[in-house]
Amino acid sequence: METLTHEIAAAAARLVVEDGLDYGAAKRRAGQQLGAPPRTALPDNELVEAAVREHIALFHADTQPRELAALRRLALLWMERLAEFRPHLAGAVWNGTATRLSDITLQLFCDDPKSAEIALIDHRVDYAAQTVTGFNGAPVEALSLSSPCPELGEAVGVHLMVHDWDDLRGALKPRADGRAPRGDREALVKRMAQEAGA
Repeated sequence: METLTHEIAAAAARLVVEDGLDYGAAKRRAGQQLGAPPRTALPDNELVEAAVREHIALFHADTQPRELAALRRLALLWMERLAEFRPHLAGAVWNGTATRLSDITLQLFCDDPKSAEIALIDHRVDYAAQTVTGFNGAPVEALSLSSPCPELGEAVGVHLMVHDWDDLRGALKPRADGRAPRGDREALVKRMAQEAGA
């Protein structure tokens, strides 16, 4: 059974990197593709992330670092624009597994959850709003927009997850593997500098 879990993780990693699927959808599709029996335990996100890193190292080591850097620079631009809402970068662009198919996920921590939406309206930014499950399991507003990325020569999806200011305290707890699940602008700049010097 453990072998099947690792096979699903590897297949899911390929779907994440090659097709731009999120982890949940990739795990489900990988299980189906491999003919896993119903109710098969799917790999956890940490195992999929490890498989994604391995897949990138094997098949995209020549292109992925440049694509990641371009996405991180675009994320920094949006973090500067939205500085008043305490933006924190999360997901593949933060953890270093992003490719040109990845979207940017920014988690905003607002005193007034509607203030971020009002700011987008004031700046005439086109966006779509929907309610999704936040990192703490509670429903949050997600504001999704498309932003040009000149370095990649295409538009990139940017998702703003609007959390309450109080949620920031729990947001900075390390994951089980000790890694930070998200970071503010300063943390991202520091991470980029460390990786550039590695």
